[in-house]
Amino acid sequence: MTENPSDEPTYLVVLNDEEQYSIWWADRRLPDGWRPEGTEGTKAECLARIDEVWTDLRPLSLRRRMAEAEQVG
Repeated sequence: MTENPSDEPTYLVVLNDEEQYSIWWADRRLPDGWRPEGTEGTKAECLARIDEVWTDLRPLSLRRRMAEAEQVG
């Protein structure tokens, strides 16, 4: 966890079942379908983490269908 001495809110990097990323306020309950990824910090830090790890923007279900089609084809 990164300490945030300013008045800026602390955020979490969150992800859903489709492996899509977002940020969420650390002091609020997560919406249904989202779970913490493990990164907490400023908005800029969390967005930088997402840029680092979310390299394939296709939803998981689409990636799976495409992989299945490659195996069949």
